[in-house]
Amino acid sequence: MAVPLKDSDLVAFSTNFGTRITSAPATYGLTAAQATSYDAKHDAFIVSYNALIEARAAGTRSEAQTATKDEAKRQLLIIARELYGFVQDNTSVADAAKIELGVAIRDFQPTPVPPPADHPVIDVVSVSGNTVRLRLHDSASTGRAKPAGVKGAAVFSHIGANPPGVEQEWTFQGNTTKTVVDVAFPADTAAGAKVWFTAFWFNPTAQSGPAAPPISTNIAGGGAMAG
Repeated sequence: MAVPLKDSDLVAFSTNFGTRITSAPATYGLTAAQATSYDAKHDAFIVSYNALIEARAAGTRSEAQTATKDEAKRQLLIIARELYGFVQDNTSVADAAKIELGVAIRDFQPTPVPPPADHPVIDVVSVSGNTVRLRLHDSASTGRAKPAGVKGAAVFSHIGANPPGVEQEWTFQGNTTKTVVDVAFPADTAAGAKVWFTAFWFNPTAQSGPAAPPISTNIAGGGAMAG
């Protein structure tokens, strides 16, 4: 069992998955920000899928509508696979909860590794146009190695004068197993806009550690500074 590829199956899977993680993200080892980001990709796919189905029922064949649906589906699959794997690997999520999401239960139990105790330190390496390159490391190192027992990090961003006061206002940028990551903002992001970042480490079973204190920089030439 995995995230389905057939459009009609993906509609059913994603509707169930999105509804459940939005109503109770912590039950599935996820954050409200991750659920909010998922909902945005899900909604875009559903709208484009329904529009295409209605057009075909009316006898209209549109390459543009098909392309829109395919791109929305591609974006949805990226985050769906990330969160699916996150839930599947998290041994703190009950099997019953995984099953109700449509997530397969692994046949083996990985060797227990404790959740990360510390948050990542985030450095802004560079800003190029609307893309910001970040480096994540522990407080004892500025290198590229992750702390012992850490599989990767979940990265979040926000555009605004101040960092969000609530988790839901952060935008989930994705999970990464690398310590250097590029975050690309929309092309219509205003020049000079202030952008914020936070992240948390997760272990091989997807248990997360504390979030990093937000840091900021400015799009199109701004420098990084502590939040």
